[in-house]
Amino acid sequence: MAETLFFNALREAIDEEMARDSSVFVLGEDVGHYGGSYKVTKDLYQKYGELRVLDTPIAENSFTGIAVGAAMTGLRPIIEGMNMGFLLLAFNQISNNAGMLRYTSGGNFKIPMVIRGPGGVGRQLGAEHSQRLEAYFQAVPGLKIVACSTPYNAKGLLKSAIRDDNPVLFFEHVLLYNLKEDLPDEEYLLPLNKAEVVRQGKDVTILTYSRMRHHVLQAVKTLEKQGYDPEVIDLISLKPLDFDTIGASIRKTHRVIIVEEGMRTGGIGAELIASINDRLFDELDAPVLRLSSQDIPTPYNGNLERLTIVQPEQIVEAVEKMVAMRV
Repeated sequence: MAETLFFNALREAIDEEMARDSSVFVLGEDVGHYGGSYKVTKDLYQKYGELRVLDTPIAENSFTGIAVGAAMTGLRPIIEGMNMGFLLLAFNQISNNAGMLRYTSGGNFKIPMVIRGPGGVGRQLGAEHSQRLEAYFQAVPGLKIVACSTPYNAKGLLKSAIRDDNPVLFFEHVLLYNLKEDLPDEEYLLPLNKAEVVRQGKDVTILTYSRMRHHVLQAVKTLEKQGYDPEVIDLISLKPLDFDTIGASIRKTHRVIIVEEGMRTGGIGAELIASINDRLFDELDAPVLRLSSQDIPTPYNGNLERLTIVQPEQIVEAVEKMVAMRV
């Protein structure tokens, strides 16, 4: 076991997969000489050369299109978005090309590519650099969407994403890059379609992902002192959702709170509520409660920024309210 920073866990995953498979390559802005905005590709340029670690112009639509074409020929590109918000410029390439070509080609082409990078509300990054795009892409057929939350799952999930024959959107939160965790010395991979039961409990199921996992766990420390016993599930896979794990938990607790950093309207939480009501309505003893970010551009002001996203104290209040609704 070795203590590893989140961004180094991602770097190790890329390095190991590039060493294992010569078809894997990285492209994006400043991924080469500079080593990436958050140093996820640091020193890989020196190790693998400019043909496998490609510095691109500031043209997301162009280099994403190049990556799709490369994937069609059998290569395995890893796109680093300097900020995931910038990938809105490549929405057409991701949705109409990467997501659909395997189907529209009648299965003649696979699209084994990963699109990864930092997103989420950081600390005073402003509206355009605080985007949470997972819900934007959730409706696109053919994509897999993963949100990592710890150094351990970041490494195992990224290795699996690189080996997958489908396009994977891999969301990393900008405030998690300096997390530390002991990682196994031996190689490991994690499934892209499974949620993680972070804490077993019986009172209420809390569904969350990415940075909000850590806000939920902060809230749990307070809740435990008050005698509550929440079950915490990190969704990890946002497309497809792991309803085997979600369903098993709801059948046990019969109450659900969703905690997300995404916007309330049309978010991952909205899809979860609809799916839970479709599949598990008779298991619910109370309406599903959703805690989401406010539907406004993220303010630059630090105090206002904090008010737009879910905080641990709000999660505590939500659990207290939910458990008080026992029938």
